[in-house]
Parts: sequence; structure tokens; C-alpha cells
Amino acid sequence: MTSDYKKIISILGHEIPLGTSKEINFNIAKLHTATKIEVPVIIERSKKPGPTILFTAGLHGDEINGVDIVRQLISRKINKPKRGTIICIPILNVFGFLNGSRNFPDGRDLNRSFPGSENGSLASRVAHRLMNELIPEVDLVIDFHTGGASRFNAAQIRIVNNQPQLDELAKVFAAPFVLYSKHIVKSFRNACFQLGKPVLLYEGGKSSFVNDNISKVGVEGVKRILSHFEMLNSQVKANPPKLETVFVEKSKWIRAKKSGMFKAKVAINTKVKVDDILGQITDPYGKVHHTVKSTIEGYIINVNEASLVYQGDALFHVTKILKS
Repeated sequence: MTSDYKKIISILGHEIPLGTSKEINFNIAKLHTATKIEVPVIIERSKKPGPTILFTAGLHGDEINGVDIVRQLISRKINKPKRGTIICIPILNVFGFLNGSRNFPDGRDLNRSFPGSENGSLASRVAHRLMNELIPEVDLVIDFHTGGASRFNAAQIRIVNNQPQLDELAKVFAAPFVLYSKHIVKSFRNACFQLGKPVLLYEGGKSSFVNDNISKVGVEGVKRILSHFEMLNSQVKANPPKLETVFVEKSKWIRAKKSGMFKAKVAINTKVKVDDILGQITDPYGKVHHTVKSTIEGYIINVNEASLVYQGDALFHVTKILKS
């Protein structure tokens, strides 16, 4: 990242010098009752110049595990840097968070609305302001997500391939897994990449739930990143990872061959072999007893925790080809 760090940065129309602690209200819109909806943006700048790192969560309103991680960064004062700047936005989609919904009130997915438009939909306008009034000042983004619906993700970092800087940062973060995934058109990650802003996307857990272990892995990863950039304040300790990170080049979904009542028999992070039993599908009448087996060797990185599944539903996400 650049060493030409600014003494004054401009965030959402506010000029913020070094040595400043500031909370800015990102004005999103008003409810039908004329009540303002504002997203707090918490900014901590050391007196000593350094990188600017942005931590975001709640891009999808029902993915609250990420919100818990950014909350911990603030409450435990991890966001007070020894040098440089740390910006925290715990909830980007406050509408969805309030309603337990993935999307914005206009039905749009904020993470498919970037880089946005000044005169577009509500989601598009929020995306536009974020990309034009905040992201230009940022050197690195770490964005926290969870698995969708009932699918529980193992703690993982997602990056694009052939980006040595991202490989290095992913190793520093040291989540159990790193998945190479292509950018999705109109996603936040893609929009940042187009501006030359590196993004680590953290996935873990499932929507509408907070898992303590997923939060812990996320917080510990952040501390290692901050330590890497010499930004971690002296009151906080970065712990070395317990396990070596597995880089996943390819993976495969194992899907339900029958509809019925589903029970998983293996846990996240388990290494399985071909023909290992992963779960069982039964019917309410005691006639169907279908065993779900692994068709490949690898690690379980996602488990569907739904009790009822239909034929074709994704049940397990298993790594396929690994590299050290």
C-alpha cells in the first residue's frame, strides 16, 4: 500500500486530521414517518501517519455475525490504531438489519448495486455515496459476510486469484480457508477492485445468527492484519494462528438426490474421503432412508442446517483441489 499518507482525509464531506476520533452519521434516507435513517461511521486516526483500513459489515441486513465482529473491534478498542486510520461501519444496510431482511426496502440487493448512481434507486444512491465519498480515502477494505439462509459457512477469506498482495494479506489474516472466487458484477468488492482498492471478504456462519467461534476467528484475523501494518495499539495482542490456512482452488457442492427430512452427520472443517457418510435424508413415513455420501476428498466448508430439503438443494460444500 502507498506510503504517501494524508494528514487530512475527507469522509462524507467531513475533513478529518490526524489524531482525531470522530463519528459521522451517514444519512441514508427517511422513513415514511419522516424519521431519519442514519448509519454511524466510526473513525479513529492516530497522530502518526499510516494506512487507512475500512471494516464493513451488514451489507446484507440479515448477516449479523459480521456486525458482531465489527462491534467487537469498537467495544474492545481494537479500532484505535497505533498509526494510520481505522474506519468502522458495523451496519451498511440498516434497513435490512431492522427488518431482518437481506435487501433494501426497494427490493434491491445493495451488494448488486455498485458503483451506484446519484439519481438511481435507493440502494444505488447509497452505493454511489459510499464509492465517491469514502472509498477514495481507503487503502484496504475488509468486508464481513455470512452464509445465506440455513447454510453455515466455515470461516474463510474470499479473494480473486493472481493477486499476490491479496494472497499475502489472506495468509496474514489466517482464516482456516481461503477461497479463490471471481468478482461479481456490481458487487462492492468488484467496485473497490476497479478503483484499485484491495478487498478481503470474510465469510463465516449463517444469516440471522451470531456464532462465537466465527466472531473470534474474524477478530483475531483483524488483529493480525493490523499488527502486519504496525497499526495494532499496545493494549491489544495479536495471537498466532492455531492452524495453517488451506488455500482452495476448486470446490464442489454435494446436492440432495431426494427430498425429505435432512440431518447432517459431519461438522464444518471436517476432512472427508470418497464414500464417507455426510448425512441422511428420510421421509415422514419411515419409508425413505437415503444416505448422503461424499463424492470427493476434501474439507467440509459449508453445511446446510435446514431440517427439510428438496431434491437438488445444496447440502455440503467440499474443497476439491488444495494448494499449500
